[in-house]
Amino acid sequence: MKKEVRIFIADDHPIFLSGLRMIMEIEENFHIIGEASNGADALARICELKPDVAVLDLNMPDKNGFEIVRNLREQNIDVKIIFLTMHDEEATFNSALDLGVRGYILKDSAVADIVNAVNTVAKERSFITPKLSSYLLNRHQNLVDFAPKTELLTPTETKILRLIAEHKTTKEIASELFVSPRTVDRHRYNICNKLEIRGINSLLKFAIENKSKFL
Repeated sequence: MKKEVRIFIADDHPIFLSGLRMIMEIEENFHIIGEASNGADALARICELKPDVAVLDLNMPDKNGFEIVRNLREQNIDVKIIFLTMHDEEATFNSALDLGVRGYILKDSAVADIVNAVNTVAKERSFITPKLSSYLLNRHQNLVDFAPKTELLTPTETKILRLIAEHKTTKEIASELFVSPRTVDRHRYNICNKLEIRGINSLLKFAIENKSKFL
């Protein structure tokens, strides 16, 4: 007998939410313990109920999926997240995985994928809509391309790169590291040289796009 999976679902479209619930309720090991139609309610109920898996519409009123996940992480609430979305942008996909989201499903594939996704994620594995498999390959390739360059960075430079990805200013980084802004600027210059980055704002763009590699 399969282990029971306690599930919370949230979507601001009532018909889609109802259909999702009906599909999952057929599974004997699935126990839907709550649902919500907006992000604020979803966050509050997840904190209260502490489900094993939360299936969340990425774009909801009040709080979107990213905001919910960040809040849950800040509160140290351990719940596996599956995002549902209409959008297949690679940047959004990568941002979700960077946050530790376990599942990423396109809504047009939800009927076919949701049961497998929940079972997979409940077992501490990841599930991605097969249509987006090329994005995983791109992430892997970016990691391979990026890795040799990161070896050139000192621990301090790596930390500064992470802080840049968090949109910290030179002054804020200097304060956090207890150094002068001039020292931070010198590190930024060295990072750009080592990673062969050129152009205004290119370092910030690079840091954001690759932040998962140096967290």
